[in-house]
This record gives sequence, structure tokens and C-alpha cells, in this order.
Amino acid sequence: MAIHSKASTVWKGGLADGSGTTALASGVATVGVNWKARSEGSETTTTPEELLAAAHASCYAMALSHALGENGTPPTEISVEAEVTFVPGEGVTQSVLTVSASVEGIDQVAFGEIAEDAKANCPVSKALAGVQIALSSATLLD
Repeated sequence: MAIHSKASTVWKGGLADGSGTTALASGVATVGVNWKARSEGSETTTTPEELLAAAHASCYAMALSHALGENGTPPTEISVEAEVTFVPGEGVTQSVLTVSASVEGIDQVAFGEIAEDAKANCPVSKALAGVQIALSSATLLD
């Protein structure tokens, strides 16, 4: 059965002087968006790329957890950061994943291989096929 996820945005004004709000259909978040935050960065306003980074980090964590479980080495904890780069006039150019995890019964080499495989097979990574996706580090914690 297919699962459909929804979000909506209401935008008012032009690109440079306008702003909007994006709401998740689940009701768990409604956030402000605007071009200035997207093109210059902001500590207080989100961007489509920040939402994309959240989607990529959560999807990758699930994919890695599944892959480690399939390997017979389920994780105790996984921490993932995704950094999505947006270049005005060019678009989204990359997503860089950084992961650390506590996993018993696996060495760093095997963990790195599973982490790379999860990166390639994560559904959000696949959706971003036209964008460079990198795993900057995969650290196995003691």
C-alpha cells in the first residue's frame, strides 16, 4: 500500500519581498519561509533545503538501521546530520551525510560499507539522484 505524505505552502508577495508558511499535513509543524533566508541563510526562518535535509537525515537513519539489522548487528543508536547546499540560480547541488552510531559486533570497515550501501539505497537519496550525495564520515562509536 502506498503512503501519501502532504505539505502545503501559502506564499504572499513577490519572490524577493514576499514570504510564506509551509505546513505539514500531520499538523506537527508550520514554519515560515522566505527568499532572503533561502539565498542568504537565517537562524530563525527555515528553507526548502532545510526541510529536505531533515527528510534526508531521517530517511538515511532508517535505511542504515534496517541495513545493520539485516546484517545481524542492530544499532543501539544512530545520529545523522544532513547538510543540503543550495546555490541561487543553480538549485540544490549536494547533500552531505555525517553519521555516527553505536553498534555492537561490527568493525569500522564493515560499518563503513553498510553505511555507504544505505546511502545509495535510502529512498530520499534515490529521489535526489540528480544531486551529488556524499557520506562525509561514518563513525562507529565505542
